[in-house]
Amino acid sequence: MSTLKLHGIVPPVVTPLNEDFSVDETSLRKVVRHLVDGGVHGLFLLGSTSECVFLNAGQRARVIEIALDEAGGRVPAVCGTMDPTTDRVIENARQARSLGVDGLVVTSQFYTRSSQGETIDHFSMVKDAVDLPILAYDIPVCTNLKLSRETIRTMYERKLICAVKDSSGDIENMRMLGLDFADAPDFAILTGSETVVDYALLGGAHGNVPGLGNVDPAGYVRLYEAARAGDWVAARREQERLIRLFQIVFQGVPHTSPNASGVGGFKTAMHLMGLIAHPHMSRPNRVLPPAAVERVKDILLATGML
Repeated sequence: MSTLKLHGIVPPVVTPLNEDFSVDETSLRKVVRHLVDGGVHGLFLLGSTSECVFLNAGQRARVIEIALDEAGGRVPAVCGTMDPTTDRVIENARQARSLGVDGLVVTSQFYTRSSQGETIDHFSMVKDAVDLPILAYDIPVCTNLKLSRETIRTMYERKLICAVKDSSGDIENMRMLGLDFADAPDFAILTGSETVVDYALLGGAHGNVPGLGNVDPAGYVRLYEAARAGDWVAARREQERLIRLFQIVFQGVPHTSPNASGVGGFKTAMHLMGLIAHPHMSRPNRVLPPAAVERVKDILLATGML
């Protein structure tokens, strides 16, 4: 059984950047305090919301060093190792292990298309090279491969993974995955959705990895605690408020790509809340234009965040 027991709210931590695109240490420390003080149950460093694939090895190391130092072991921290090839993922994983993370997050290969069997080999090679608990990250919109239920079960039985983050958007498949692992108390299923967390928890998911949790960690913690207590009315009420807050992710389009609008929406909100010094993202992603910033501000006011 894995020593890493993931559950609850584990946000993918935003990476604040200075104007020269270096990691903004002061803002990152403030974000980590905001998350931990908000009651989160873990931290996911260098996830998609963290802009991990834009960061070089030095930037990735700084994020890990700063976040772990600020968290001070109060919650477990897992780290994304995402890169297109196995050997590069192993390099990232070795760096993360040397800096003290509690576990790794691994996707299938991307850009070069992969098969289910090659994906199992990929996870096995990473596990052999860096013996830390691994969370499988199922995000087919970025990898062009949906991790099948059979692949996830095989990797679990071979002791390659201890959890899955399901960002596939396929809640029916995730529900069936929950039944597949009903006999596996050492395996965690986490949804990557911000908007159907109550449904996922009712269906047996163990937690949530919400990018919007950077903005409102306490709201997601309230949702999780209400669900765990069986108060589904309160859980639905909190989920619906968070859905209204989630509208910040749409305000940058068409000035930005949908991805930049999402991360930019989070960063714009956090900038308005005084959590980060600058709202910009890695190049070439555009910051939200002034009209979009005003719309984000209105949403924050309407949902009690300002």
